[in-house]
Amino acid sequence: MPRARDLGIRIGALPTGPTNSVLDVAGVGLGHATVHRDEPLVARTGVTCLVLADDAYRRPLPAGGAVLNGAGECTGFLAAGEWGAAETPVYLTSTMQLGRVYDAACEIELERDLGVADDVVIPVVGECDDSFLNDCRRMHVTADDVRAAHAAALASRGAAAPPAEGAVGAGTGMSCLGFKGGIGTASRVNAEGHTVGVLLLTNFGTREELVVDGLPVGRLLPTPPATPPSQPAKPAGSCLGIVVTDAPVDGASCARLARRVGLGLARAGSVAHHGSGEIFLGFGTGLRLDRDQRPDGVALTGRGLDPLFTAVVEAAEEAVLNSMLTSPTTVGRDGHTSASLHSPELLALLADHRGGAR
Repeated sequence: MPRARDLGIRIGALPTGPTNSVLDVAGVGLGHATVHRDEPLVARTGVTCLVLADDAYRRPLPAGGAVLNGAGECTGFLAAGEWGAAETPVYLTSTMQLGRVYDAACEIELERDLGVADDVVIPVVGECDDSFLNDCRRMHVTADDVRAAHAAALASRGAAAPPAEGAVGAGTGMSCLGFKGGIGTASRVNAEGHTVGVLLLTNFGTREELVVDGLPVGRLLPTPPATPPSQPAKPAGSCLGIVVTDAPVDGASCARLARRVGLGLARAGSVAHHGSGEIFLGFGTGLRLDRDQRPDGVALTGRGLDPLFTAVVEAAEEAVLNSMLTSPTTVGRDGHTSASLHSPELLALLADHRGGAR
């Protein structure tokens, strides 16, 4: 399935990194474990793991978060806000699987040589509701799935190609802006040479709100067939957004970067509905901390953050589109269906739009 740029969609003005993904930040890895089966129960779910650094526990990363609408959960968020630091990979999954993923994430860290005997581990685990396509009241995700996603993330570091997106890992059962959503990522490199990568788990919004590079696609596409009475409306959804940069930023600046994810979502059509959880985290790899959160350098602050803000907004908007365009039409529990955004009708709209712009 194509990404946005494969279809000629160019979001913003900044250049992308080599893979146009979070993998463009050195040392970062992204892996998935997908749970897709029909027997004995319908499962459209999984786990996604973002590895930020090999030694994050010994040398925590600056971190901070922001909430646009709080109808969701992300463990480790409060600690990141209090300390301005994070010390584990980031895991994404579906709402009812969060506890299982948290347990397995603790086990993975404790099995490593952490070098600190008595401190506890507080993994970062975020969730979205995939119950439209997934039989969410069954415990589908196992510790082996979490380990597989973590191992895949480690193996992906330094990859020359973009990671898998769309209906993979935690994105398997997600829907976005009236279409199939899931995992999306993009990157930007600013004039100072700093790379910003954004990773999204998209599961928000309604069809009529969808905007593609300024074009109100959701209102222009043909009206879909009426939903059968037996098929409920999609849940209000959520979006987990992760920003990673190699710029030397502190925890407060990471929170400011994370907040800008919401602007990228808004450009794609999000209004942060009442029941939707838009929760964002930011991390910096260019400045590291000791176990007492003392930095090993000087942080970039103030107006120096403006180019990073631009990068976050552009990458977040493009990541939304990548999450949808790379997702195939998916049928889940009880025949519920989320259609792929990639379609002849979309391509025709984009072609007409480009023609009219000349």
